[in-house]
Amino acid sequence: MQSISILGATGSIGVSTLDVVARHPDRYRVFALSAHSRVAELAEQCQRFRPQVAVVGSAEAAAQLQTLLRAAGLSTEVAYGPQALCDIASADGCDMVMAAIVGAAGLASTLAAARAGKKILLANKEALVISGQLLMDAVQAHGASLLPIDSEHNAIFQCLPAGYTRSMTAHGVEKILLTASGGPFLHRDVNTLDQVTVEEAVAHPKWVMGRKISVDSATMMNKGLEVIEAHWLFGAPADKIEVVIHPQSVIHSMVSYADGSVLAQLGNPDMRTPIANALAYPERIASGVAALDLAQIAQLSFLPPDYQRFPCLKLAYDALRAGGTLAAILNAANEVAVQAFLDGRIGFGKIAPLIQEVMSAIPNRQADDITALLEQDRQARDHAEALISR
Repeated sequence: MQSISILGATGSIGVSTLDVVARHPDRYRVFALSAHSRVAELAEQCQRFRPQVAVVGSAEAAAQLQTLLRAAGLSTEVAYGPQALCDIASADGCDMVMAAIVGAAGLASTLAAARAGKKILLANKEALVISGQLLMDAVQAHGASLLPIDSEHNAIFQCLPAGYTRSMTAHGVEKILLTASGGPFLHRDVNTLDQVTVEEAVAHPKWVMGRKISVDSATMMNKGLEVIEAHWLFGAPADKIEVVIHPQSVIHSMVSYADGSVLAQLGNPDMRTPIANALAYPERIASGVAALDLAQIAQLSFLPPDYQRFPCLKLAYDALRAGGTLAAILNAANEVAVQAFLDGRIGFGKIAPLIQEVMSAIPNRQADDITALLEQDRQARDHAEALISR
């Protein structure tokens, strides 16, 4: 029996993780759950899965959760704040951690899990985007394991040889092919993107996701962040990571080998597949996802990305090639820009120019500790906010 802490339990990844866990009560139990502010939903999850600890974002939310849990007769311990997240990620009673908190907010707890030598199921791509070297060093130094949950990176993981050592040349890997759906605006007139509404941007044609990641998919910044994530996970330089638009979202990614072979992982677009793969690795368990019917799909198509339509993807490649803290600056500016768009403060077409301006304004530095990285993150956010207010 393995125990799991799920950071971001009420989000789409957290809910899918609990669905898979519930299918295997003989294998897994929930040690801890966290949510930022969705107290009622977290209380319902606690009633079903009986975690030892539940963590929320504020003292007020903790008081509300405590009241709901006691009324339900539960003795679950309630805690709040960033340190509490780190505590449940590194606790002795926890074997593995689902790191599914969106954005920079998930960085400290993911690092805590790595330093405690946990098995980390990484759904928080920003942890690697912001602090790739720091996180990978912590994983290696403390004997932790890092299994990717993003459908694309999990697909690559499945297509790489067992025992892959983050050395492409040592394993005959020629290129990593990251597939992308193209989002809701793949065929929309580029000249009309300034008129995109929030409702249009969050209506992803294939995946059910949160609002922030849905906007990232519409701009293809999500794919750009995945390029940076793939670099750290698999030791691939920027020119060995190719993005391929695949609207059907059936092939989740591919690996090209020196002998001309290309291996692909296929499946219905459902996050329970990579979650089940990572939970049980190296075994295979039921995920609840229906088997793929290739005859029904009938056709698979592929397109190269258009940087005029998706300038955020190019910005991510630029940040990866530049190194230093530019990826952290990119991520921070994007988080502020996307939230401003969701709040109606800027238009969709202003997201990429805002990010580019912040990347040009904040000096790119070398940072080898979390304090320096978070300072760069803060400066980028402050500058982005100043530009928006202007």
